[in-house]
Amino acid sequence: MTPADVTIITGRSGSGKSTALAAFEDAGYYCIDNMPVAMLPDFLALSAPKKTRFAGFVFGMDLRDSRFVEQVESILHQLAQEGVHFRTVFLEADGKVLIRRYNQTRRRHPLGMEQPIHEAIKIEKKLLKSIRKKADHIIDTTELNVHELRAVIRKIAHVGKEQDPIRIQVMSFGFKFGLPLQADLVMDVRFLRNPYFVASLRPLDGESEKIQSYVLNNKQTCLFLRRYFDLLDLLLPQYEDEGKSYLTIAIGCTGGRHRSVVIARQVWSHLKKRGCETELIHRDINKAVSLTGNHASP
Repeated sequence: MTPADVTIITGRSGSGKSTALAAFEDAGYYCIDNMPVAMLPDFLALSAPKKTRFAGFVFGMDLRDSRFVEQVESILHQLAQEGVHFRTVFLEADGKVLIRRYNQTRRRHPLGMEQPIHEAIKIEKKLLKSIRKKADHIIDTTELNVHELRAVIRKIAHVGKEQDPIRIQVMSFGFKFGLPLQADLVMDVRFLRNPYFVASLRPLDGESEKIQSYVLNNKQTCLFLRRYFDLLDLLLPQYEDEGKSYLTIAIGCTGGRHRSVVIARQVWSHLKKRGCETELIHRDINKAVSLTGNHASP
């Protein structure tokens, strides 16, 4: 299937178009909401000559544009004649569900200026009937929650395109300096034996061979790493299926200088072997040493 250069998200108000736009944006598309359909050809003409890192353009369009129904079919036909590949994603939901959603959000329906909400919903359905009939994808969000809708949109977003791999940051840190707020997964390795209590190892950090040998040449450490690698191998595909584009794995010990550094490097190495796009950061490796040269407590 040919990848779409342009995706139009439309449908009934309250059916989840904003959520769909956000899902496309997370998938690497450039998204614009509520741009008048008449401006679409000019926008694409300005954008066409330029190389872009985006997977394509996505436009949220509906009856907020008073001339949308009148103009959309002729403009999309014009774009097709010019060789633009496009698709239309139409979102809808049961009328009672739409009324409930509007009551919850207390937002005004685009057609609700002069009639009750239930009448506005009925009128909108009739006006969009021909557009729905020609849509490439019709999504009924009546029974979908936000996460389920995003999952449906991700599948559409990646049709004909290669999904970007999840980007992973592995970070070592010291609990005494606080948890990294951006962490998605936190592993506490303070149960491993501590090189700090060996006088000859105390001045070194976890990037030194002696510290790595001390931490890794231990049955407890080897068992932990095997089990932890198995856990990561299980979780990463689940995060990718959920559409997560980045992940921060934080490995912590007391000061962030010895054990966490060693284990974080092992995790980073394991993920690199799996082909993951991975970055390694040692947040606190130098914080455990004071300016006077005295070492902080473990």
